Amino acid sequence: MEFNREKGVKTMTMTTTVQKWGNSLAVRIPSAVAERIAIHQGSEMELSVVDDHGITLVPKKKKYTLEELLALAKPENRHDEIDFGIEGNEMI
Repeated sequence: MEFNREKGVKTMTMTTTVQKWGNSLAVRIPSAVAERIAIHQGSEMELSVVDDHGITLVPKKKKYTLEELLALAKPENRHDEIDFGIEGNEMI
């Protein structure tokens, strides 16, 4: 495992082996990498081919449902009301 710092970006480089998995090919993601990018079994990944010379794998961001977002709203993480004052001719 090798760590590089280029232009303020911390990168981790390592070698792994491509293996057959059914009719496809698979690459194992080491646990250190999975922990660093916060993925687990079942995580959706976006695969991109880069100029026919390489691939990138990026975890897809979860799209929360309204119900999931509302379930996260608790009294302890709500902010107080903010008074923006009167701007113009709004009816109160």
